[in-house]
Amino acid sequence: MLTGTGEIAAEGGAVPAFNVIQLEHVTAVVEGAERAGRPVVLQISENAVKYHGALAPLAGAALAAARAADVPVSVHLDHATDEALVEEAVELGVPSVMFDASKLDYEANVAATAEVVRRCHARGVWVEAELGEVGGKDGVHAPGARTDPAEAVAFVRDTGVDALAVAVGTSHAMRTRDAALDLALIAELRAALGVPLVLHGSSGVADEDLVAAVRAGMTKINMATHLNVRFTGAVRAYLAAHPDTVDPRRYLAPGREAVADEVARLVALLGGAR
Repeated sequence: MLTGTGEIAAEGGAVPAFNVIQLEHVTAVVEGAERAGRPVVLQISENAVKYHGALAPLAGAALAAARAADVPVSVHLDHATDEALVEEAVELGVPSVMFDASKLDYEANVAATAEVVRRCHARGVWVEAELGEVGGKDGVHAPGARTDPAEAVAFVRDTGVDALAVAVGTSHAMRTRDAALDLALIAELRAALGVPLVLHGSSGVADEDLVAAVRAGMTKINMATHLNVRFTGAVRAYLAAHPDTVDPRRYLAPGREAVADEVARLVALLGGAR
């Protein structure tokens, strides 16, 4: 059943959010959530939109899969830097968006984010934002970057965002699960802010640290690279064992199953982290 990310977050506990690139990702994530019997968020990044050349085809598939699911499923636009893309997502019926103006200076970030929040809230759309710093390939999610609690309080107050992505020790696109989280900072941010906290770069976080992050106050847990590693590994293994295969259904199916298995495991893990 299609629901909003805000509605899932309001239930308490962790909100697992997985990035999807193609239909196999979409169906695998929903299947994994159904196996675990828990809600999930399907995330479509701006980079995935650029890959397909349009938002509508993948968003349409994700929305259809969410409506048909046996568990609550939200669809979320992730890391959108283009305000026109946010507007398109809203028009398509996507119930939540992440507007990322973190590469702007603080005042410009506040102004741009507040305007997006104003327009989205008028349409009943939940908005996540990011408070960060300029510089570095990883930007705010460079391992050494940290969100300042006082600045975060002011940012949430002045923008009206529904959730905030914070820098607490993770980095995007990690293939090893050894990121060192600042659990004390997570707890401090949770106590200071009245909105859910979002952990980006969760692929680099070990299971026990994901659980600890949720217990410290993290709500939405974003993951992409970890599932891509599982998907690609299963496809490679199948093709190595069946080098004459040309039907993509033969080798994509193992990739889809690997993702569904891992989603079911992670959703169950995070569901127990309260």
